[in-house]
Amino acid sequence: MLVSQLYAPTLRETPAEAEVVSHQLMLRSGMIRKAAGGVYTYMPLALRVLRKIENIVRQEMDAKGGQELLMPIIQPAEMWQETGRWDVYGDEMFRLKDRHNRDFCLGPTHEEMITTLVRSDVRSYRQLPLKLYQIQNKYRDERRPRFGLMRGREFIMKDLYSFDKDEEGLAKSYDQMYEAYTTIFNRCGLTFRAVEADGGAIGGSGTHEFMVIADSGEAAIVYCPSCEYAANVEKAELKAISIPKEELKALSIVDTPGTKSIEAVTTLLGINADKAIKTLVYNTDKGVVVALVRGDHEVNEIKLQNLVDCLTIELADEKTIVETLGSTPGFIGPVGIKIPMLIADSTVMNQYNAVCGANAPDKHYCNVNAKRDFSPTIIADIRLIQENDPCPHCSLPVKTARGIEVGQVFKLHTKYSKALKATYLDVNGREQPMVMGCYGIGVSRTMAATIEQNNDEYGIIWPAAIAPYHVIIVPISPKDEAQMSLSNSIYKTLNASGIEAVFDDRNERPGVKFKDADLIGYPLKVTVGPKTINENIIEVKVRRTGEVLYFDVNNYLEDIKSLLARL
Repeated sequence: MLVSQLYAPTLRETPAEAEVVSHQLMLRSGMIRKAAGGVYTYMPLALRVLRKIENIVRQEMDAKGGQELLMPIIQPAEMWQETGRWDVYGDEMFRLKDRHNRDFCLGPTHEEMITTLVRSDVRSYRQLPLKLYQIQNKYRDERRPRFGLMRGREFIMKDLYSFDKDEEGLAKSYDQMYEAYTTIFNRCGLTFRAVEADGGAIGGSGTHEFMVIADSGEAAIVYCPSCEYAANVEKAELKAISIPKEELKALSIVDTPGTKSIEAVTTLLGINADKAIKTLVYNTDKGVVVALVRGDHEVNEIKLQNLVDCLTIELADEKTIVETLGSTPGFIGPVGIKIPMLIADSTVMNQYNAVCGANAPDKHYCNVNAKRDFSPTIIADIRLIQENDPCPHCSLPVKTARGIEVGQVFKLHTKYSKALKATYLDVNGREQPMVMGCYGIGVSRTMAATIEQNNDEYGIIWPAAIAPYHVIIVPISPKDEAQMSLSNSIYKTLNASGIEAVFDDRNERPGVKFKDADLIGYPLKVTVGPKTINENIIEVKVRRTGEVLYFDVNNYLEDIKSLLARL
């Protein structure tokens, strides 16, 4: 490709709308253009990257027995109504009606579609296991699409679905996909971690997210430097913290005017936050729920939602608190309140002589002790893990990091097959539900995550495996016929050998060409200048390291191949 013909309009200034590095650099390098909020056109350079990621994904899916198909984007409501998800999926689903007033959606995911397909054709255990996948656009009506391709309304995803005879078969399929994902992200040149996660709207139990480590990541993860444990903070399970035993003191009430926060009350009373009980009130579709955690901890709302088995959960407003508990926000406590669902974190049950709200304005209880002074409906792990908390596996302190989710693997078990009656006849002729797994990779998100992890002040630094092109050839003087002729020769030689090269043949200053090359992020830059002509030496600069190497103009091909193999 000649740069003069390449449709990649670069920008010198960063658009104000772009908040994260990947969004900024993809706009500036001419890789994407915004069509609407959360909807983007992929320009030629970006599409080349996407196709390379897709090809890596296809190779690894096929290697594990996957078969590619392509399902409709428009899905009839009836499938979703059979599983019960049509009414509960939420506002993220794009819903539409056809001219006959029939309900459809734009597919945010394809569990219903694939299960309905398979149930109509697979009847015998001899047809299992089966792994089917597609690479296709997905649609989710994000309330606040942001960060470019990181959180969009339209995105490209690979989703594979496994169908097995039993749990043993599912475990094997899951392990195969886990291995494939590890290979895929390694081949893409990413630094990542597979972490235990929550199933979310997909459902099932047993799932891992593949997180690209980046400071800009929306997800918080924890990992143990001493063992293999890693988890999304929403999923991380915690043991109750042991606290030195104290003699139980008599319950008392103290005046605490204006102290509506843990910080305010602990400051007034001269105690640490770990001596307080934090009481939070939630509205759910199962009713009002009161949650208790230690004063220096936070409620993990995902754990709480799973525990209550509710579809919606949000902090209650003041009106609800007053009407339900007869108490005042900021002074709520578990002593004496009447509520069907009082859930205490297990660490709260180990506290001695704690402080909590007294359910009256400007009043707090002192010397509160669980069991003696209040009895929770449920005692469970509902707190959010923090850095230096003990690892659930080895008890040593955990560390935290930020991550960008690029893939997730799920064990769905029989959630969808039972709801949709996807069954097979076993070896004894008995009807059994198929046991399913679901495995997704955000292809467009992987491209953005790669940039978040691979950039500097000058632009993108592509790993060679997914770079739009491997090498750019830049002649210093476009008016020098010898430089242009040699550049063209190098360009043709590289492409003929399978190395994807572009030739910057524009009549521009060298500085403009170099800036564009760094902005777009070609792994190698070959400079052809007077030294090349006079000394028969070409200059090769490695984008990632800044290293400059000199190769013989008559013998450079193998050296460039060797360089790319390391990038």
